[in-house]
Parts: sequence; C-alpha cells; structure tokens
Amino acid sequence: MSESNESSRIKMEEAKDKVIGAIAETMDLYGVTPAAANLYATMYFEDQMTLDEMRTELEMSKPSMSTSVRRLQEIDMVKKTFTRGSRKHTYVAEKNFFRSFMAFYCQMWEREVKMNFEAIEESQEDFIEIIKDPDSTPDIVAEAKKYYDQLEESKTYYRWLDDLVASIRSGKIFEFLPKDRRD
Repeated sequence: MSESNESSRIKMEEAKDKVIGAIAETMDLYGVTPAAANLYATMYFEDQMTLDEMRTELEMSKPSMSTSVRRLQEIDMVKKTFTRGSRKHTYVAEKNFFRSFMAFYCQMWEREVKMNFEAIEESQEDFIEIIKDPDSTPDIVAEAKKYYDQLEESKTYYRWLDDLVASIRSGKIFEFLPKDRRD
C-alpha cells in the first residue's frame, strides 16, 4: 500500500472514530449503556456484523455483547438479519436517524401519555368522591377542586403529546419541520 493510501486510511479511521465517539457519547438519551452505545456507533459504519465480529472489534465479553445487542434490538436501533448459507446471525445498525428517533421517542411518549392519563383519571375520580362527600369540609372540597382542575389542565399537554406522536408516526410532522433544511 502506498504511503498516500496509508495516510488516507488512517485519516479515514480517525474521522470515523470522531463520529463513533460522538454517537456513543449521546446514546444515553436512548437509555443505553456505554457498552451498547459503543457497539451501535461501531456498527453504524458497518454493513452487517456477527456477534463474533462485534466481540473482536470491541473486545467485549460475550454476556455484555449479548445484553447490548438485545437492548439495541428492543429500541429498534439494531436488527437481526438472515444471510443465506450462514449459520451465524448477523446484525445491522439502523442508519436512518429519523426512523430511530421516531421509533424510540414515540414509544416513550406513548408510554408517558398512557401511564399519566390512567393516573389522572383515577385521581380525578377520587377527588370527585371527596367533593361529593357530605362530610367533607369546605376547605377540603376547595382543595380537592383545585387539584382536580390542575389535573384537568395537565390533560392538554398529554393530548398534545399524543397528537405529536400521531403526526410523527404519520409523517405529517415533516410538513411543518422538513427533514432537509439547508439554509
């Protein structure tokens, strides 16, 4: 290999390492461990990898590798692929960041909406019982109404978040925030 090619190869690896480092550093937003983040970032530049290739590249233990791959699959950052004629499973990193963002955050936001709406509905029923209870004093009734109304107002946010998820899943969000904005 010529000296020029060797220099270019080294420079290319250094450039990839910058991106791998940045991706790995920010993957905590997706709730993944540093090991899983490094794995995803490394896989981002590969077409596909087997578990053995991942272990060799990252020098990770088998249990750590398996746990990391499983977590990345759970959040749709890595997919298992089938290669005809091979007995080893291969894995591919999701390279479309829009798809990754949409899958992960929509899942989290839907969970937030569901859990909080259920809690709000149950709590509001309790507040209504307190308000209707003839034994409740006026100050208790006023406080229960205050909390009921506060929860009612919070529903606006959860309905908005639910609409945001729907617009992301349908792709309508891109009418308002186009993907490609080169100003």
